[in-house]
Amino acid sequence: MTDFERDYPNYRETPFFEHGDEPPCNTSSNRNFYQVMEARVERRGFLIGGLAAIATGLFGSSLASLSSSTALAQSGSGLIGFKSVPISFDDTVVVPEGYRFQVLGAVGEPISGDMPAYRPGANSGAEQEHQIGQHHDGIHFFPIDGSSEDGLIAVNHEYIEPRFLHAEKEGYKGVAADDSFVAYDADGKRDDDEVRMEIAAHGVSIYRTSKQADGNWAVVADPRNRKITGGTPIEIGGPVRGSDHVKTKFSPDGTRTRGTLNNCAHGVTPWNTYMTAEENWAGYFANTTQLDQKPDLPREHARYGVSTNAQGGRYGWHLAKSGADDYARFDATTTAASAIEDYRNEPNTFGYMVEIDPFDPDSTPIKRTSLGRFAHEGVVFAKPVEGAPVVCYSGDDARFEYIYKFVSEGVWVPGETDGSILDTGTLYAAKFNDDGTGEWLALAPGRNGLTPANGFADLADILVNTRLAADFVGATKMDRPEWGTIDPKTGEVYFALTNNSRRTQAQVDAVNPRAVNNFGQIVRWRYDNTDHTKSSFAWDLFVIAGGKTTSALATGGALSDDNTFACPDGLWCDENGRMWIQTDMGDIGPDYEGPLKEFGMNAMLAADPATGEIRRFLTGPWGQETTGVVSTPDGKTMFVNFQHPGAQASAEDFAAGKFGSGFPDYDGTVPRSATIVITREDGGVIGA
Repeated sequence: MTDFERDYPNYRETPFFEHGDEPPCNTSSNRNFYQVMEARVERRGFLIGGLAAIATGLFGSSLASLSSSTALAQSGSGLIGFKSVPISFDDTVVVPEGYRFQVLGAVGEPISGDMPAYRPGANSGAEQEHQIGQHHDGIHFFPIDGSSEDGLIAVNHEYIEPRFLHAEKEGYKGVAADDSFVAYDADGKRDDDEVRMEIAAHGVSIYRTSKQADGNWAVVADPRNRKITGGTPIEIGGPVRGSDHVKTKFSPDGTRTRGTLNNCAHGVTPWNTYMTAEENWAGYFANTTQLDQKPDLPREHARYGVSTNAQGGRYGWHLAKSGADDYARFDATTTAASAIEDYRNEPNTFGYMVEIDPFDPDSTPIKRTSLGRFAHEGVVFAKPVEGAPVVCYSGDDARFEYIYKFVSEGVWVPGETDGSILDTGTLYAAKFNDDGTGEWLALAPGRNGLTPANGFADLADILVNTRLAADFVGATKMDRPEWGTIDPKTGEVYFALTNNSRRTQAQVDAVNPRAVNNFGQIVRWRYDNTDHTKSSFAWDLFVIAGGKTTSALATGGALSDDNTFACPDGLWCDENGRMWIQTDMGDIGPDYEGPLKEFGMNAMLAADPATGEIRRFLTGPWGQETTGVVSTPDGKTMFVNFQHPGAQASAEDFAAGKFGSGFPDYDGTVPRSATIVITREDGGVIGA
């Protein structure tokens, strides 16, 4: 396969580039998943071309034996009981007949301190530190005393859109600003308070919410409400703690850092704490170190896409006028005689899963380094088994990166196990074989060639350089591994692979009968005896996404008007086994023209993994990504996030006061990411 993105001088010009995406940085020769799928079809003796060959040659009968007619016949089981909503092109939220929704926890809503009021585009940094952040993503509801009407919400904030945060401020109002625009002064410096606000709009918001007498949900002031931001003190746990890789001017002993960034999806531990994922964090830093007038990045930076541009890859926080240490740390350039005198190692303190106790506002979050350092999309835990290791999975959300599994050294003891169990164990990278089997390759000292002689000094070195270790052992390159979930009924693991825009006509194969794979797919695997600690597994695809002529189901047939979708991203199985699928087709708006137009706005669907039935459950407003979903314990209330509504608005539109979407206020002010709360009018279980 050719290096598609390297055909473009500027990787930002490649198809489906989104704000914040990493530059291409996997130069290994490892096979990618499409080559594996093609080989699997060929092994089964089917000719290249056509969805019929894909459905038979790839899916086979080992994991999915139902025909489409059988699947439809079984749809009366009650697992999916709503009528599918149509594709939408409107700037609104559509839910099924018999359902209602309300907006909760939009950007800027106060949750702590003196509860500063939201002022569209005009809040200060100090105010944002007590308000809900921007661009919601992963979300979880933690019941208080088991209640389904009172609990704590933990919600991630993936990135920011400065033009909407500062819309009423000088340098933004009336300026032609696109979604990545940042205002600098004549000296190339940034306003300190704007930087403070942007850092505070990242991270995680935790707030209490409860059902009111009128049936609506509201944010409730509570001592447990707090923000974990891009500046919050955080402990470094696990094997990387104290290593030379993470020693900085702020933490000479390498035990602490400040902040968590680009918080995408999440996870919930078996001991009921919140895990937030650091995804595209590399672009927040600049490293202009040079050798012989050329960039001189250590591999810990180069393999992750740290920018060599003086302004960095995103927001230029290190260029705040004051030069304060809180902001200067985002400059990872070597400027002193040793690492404890500058911030050359600051990027090495990011790229982890971060554990937060939502019920203890005085607790310090911990970066669990044993789970690897990469662009974590999220983490999903297998059902714990008493006396057995804890197992969890995470995808590296960048093109041609890998899927990982962690198996703890210690064992699960109900009522006793805590987060420290994640500090010792073995991290593995997935290899998918042509014959529908797979294996987990250990990323551990002395295993699979990970030795000092081959450039991996010890476990801390392997974990800081997780991607390089996975390159070395021969893991399979995947296409943007997104959320994962586990079917509670079968123990099967599902991962969303959003899309692959790299395929040319010469690379068409049986599993990708189109010149560009715009639409993505969902891969799944299972183990003998549902034992997640095993090193081998069997895999197939649950669905190849697309339109009626460009999709395929494991159960046979193709998607229809009721369920066509593209670019699966969020995945979550509820306690009843329904799998919720959320889409991220980018910043799709009413004027979009391209291969994704037929799918309308981003949406969420529900699937029955046993029958293969899929129905469209909701559609969202213009420009948003549908992401993050969870229900209350009784399944009767669902929380779903809409991220970056209006992001498709052009720079010229912004200057003219046209913001791309009215959601959620529809009053002419800037759009806001928000959570919606969905209930059934009859009070029943969502989706049933």
